[in-house]
Amino acid sequence: MSRIISEAQRHLHSPESRVSSQRGDHAVHTGTAWASNGAWDFWVVRVFLMGCTGGVSYTLGPFGLRGWPAAGVGLLIALIVLLAELRLRRAALGGLLGGAFGAVLGVFAALLVTLVISRTDEREPTKSFLEFAALFGFGYLGLVLGSRRGGELHMDALDGILGKESSRAESLKLLDTSVLIDGRIADVCDAQFLEGVLGVPQFVLHELQMVADSSDSLKRQRGRRGLEVLQRIQKMPQIKVRILDEDFPQAGDVDHKLVELARRTGAKIITNDFNLNKVATVQGLSVLNVNQLAHVLKPVVLPGEPMQVLILREGKEANQGVAYLDDGTMVVVDGARRMINKRVDVIVTSVHQTTAGKMIFGRLEERAEQAGPALRQAAAAGRGATARLPEQGTLEGQTRAGLPERDAG
Repeated sequence: MSRIISEAQRHLHSPESRVSSQRGDHAVHTGTAWASNGAWDFWVVRVFLMGCTGGVSYTLGPFGLRGWPAAGVGLLIALIVLLAELRLRRAALGGLLGGAFGAVLGVFAALLVTLVISRTDEREPTKSFLEFAALFGFGYLGLVLGSRRGGELHMDALDGILGKESSRAESLKLLDTSVLIDGRIADVCDAQFLEGVLGVPQFVLHELQMVADSSDSLKRQRGRRGLEVLQRIQKMPQIKVRILDEDFPQAGDVDHKLVELARRTGAKIITNDFNLNKVATVQGLSVLNVNQLAHVLKPVVLPGEPMQVLILREGKEANQGVAYLDDGTMVVVDGARRMINKRVDVIVTSVHQTTAGKMIFGRLEERAEQAGPALRQAAAAGRGATARLPEQGTLEGQTRAGLPERDAG
C-alpha cells in the first residue's frame, strides 16, 4: 500500500510536474509581490515624474514664463499625465490596443491633410490653425473609435502571435475521489476523449490514502483501486497529470474544497457523485459526470431488432424470463421461462424508459419457438421406443413357449 502511494506521489512530483508547478507558483508569487510593492513603488515613480517635469519647465521657461509660473506649468502637465494613467489603468487590453492603433491611423490621416493644406494659398496663421486642428481632430477620432472597437479584438490570437500561452488553451479538469475509485475515467483517457490537464488536489490524494488504509477490507480495496487507476493514468503519454497543493481548511469536507478550487481556478470537475454534481451545477460550475456519459453511450435498441441474451431468472408474469445486458439493462422475454441459464435469440418488441433506467421487452425468435416443441417430441419418442423394447422381448418369449418342442430323436 505504501509502495503504491509513494509511486503515485513520486510520479506527481516528477521533473515535468515540478517545472509546471514552479511556473505557476512563480507567477502567483510575482503577482503578489507586484501587488504589495506597487502601493509605494509607483508613487515614488509618480513623484519623480512630477519633479522632473517641474524642474525642466523651471529651467527652460516655456511660453515666455520664468521662475515658479513655468514650474507650475510643468507640474500641471505632469498632473494631466497622471490622471490619464489612472483612467487607462481601468481600461481593457483590447481597448488600449484599439485606441493606440486608432490614434496612429488618425495621426497618419492628419499628416495627409497637412500635406494638402501646405499647398494652398492661405496665409500662414490659417494654415497652422488648420494643420493643428486636423492633427487634434483626427487623433481624437482615431483614439475614441479605436478604443470602442478594440473590445472586438480576439485576445487569444494576439497571445498566440506574441508567443504567450493562452489561459484557455490549458483546460484544467479536477478529479474527484469517486471517479478515481470507479476506474472508468482511465478507459476514457485511454480512448483520448479528454484533453488538457487533469488536476489531482492534495486533499483528494489524502482522502484516497485514508480509504486505502482503512480497517474495512472493502474500503481498503476501493482505496487501492483508486490509487492504481491514478497510477495508470499517469503512465499515459497523452495525458498530463498535475498535483495541486491548494487547500481550503475553512471549506470543510473534500467536496466543498473541490467546489471552491474549481471556482477559483475556473476548472471543470470530473465526478460520479450525484450530490457533488448538483451542488457544483447550482453554483454555475462545469461538471463532467462519467455516469451520465455511460448513460448517453448505451446502445440504442429499436423494436424489431434481434439480439442474443442469457436468461437468468423467471419474470413476474407467467411464462416470462429475465435477462440483463452488459450495461445492466433489463430484458424481459415472453415465453422464455423454460430457458433459464440458456442463451436464446430474442426479437425486441418494445423499449420503455423509466426513472430507474431502460427496460427492453422481447419475445423468443420463431426458430427457437419451433425448436422447443420439436425437441420435446423427439425426447418423448425416445422414451416410447425404450419402453417398447421390453414388451417386444416378452411377446417373443411367449410365442416360443406356445410352440411344440421338436423330438430329440
